Amino acid sequence: MTSRDAVDLWDDEADTFDDAADHGLRDPAVRGAWRTMLAGLLPPAPCRVADLGCGTGTLALLLAEEGYAVDGVDFSPEMVRRAIAKTEGEPTVSITEGDAYDPPLGAATYDVVLSRHVLWALPDPVEALRRWSSLLRPEGRLVLVEGSWVTGAGLTAEQVADAARTVGREPRVLVLDDPALWGGPITDERYAVVC
Repeated sequence: MTSRDAVDLWDDEADTFDDAADHGLRDPAVRGAWRTMLAGLLPPAPCRVADLGCGTGTLALLLAEEGYAVDGVDFSPEMVRRAIAKTEGEPTVSITEGDAYDPPLGAATYDVVLSRHVLWALPDPVEALRRWSSLLRPEGRLVLVEGSWVTGAGLTAEQVADAARTVGREPRVLVLDDPALWGGPITDERYAVVC
């Protein structure tokens, strides 16, 4: 798939992207589950978060509501348009069109680099983590929400943990099998790697 094809694909997905319970977080119970889960993975607010592959800005908005400053990046112009509209009025959120693989953000300026279901789609996960680590302040952390889905797509938790070790980070894997996070029961592997 060419880069233009990928952008077109995600632009096309933008219209229905938030329909998935874990994307739009429209259900208060699902939203609350994500709020609680992220509170356990991120340092306390206020701190600065890079939300890479931010999609329609759902997590950026959720984190801003909790007192975080969030810079979201996505390469889909339509996702970016929706993220800007969704986070309008949130002074601590900025959304930029750019490639999550090589984010247009300043080095050593973030407390957290967060990505949700992005690493698996990048051409070289190890290189992505190397680049993302360069965005972090000395005590910063990567928070990677990923999965190995029933469709056959994705990365296993061990693959992501190994990639983190390769770039000199010590991973902690947390299984995310609580149905409240996904709007119902799941049968595949979903997890967060924090390092």
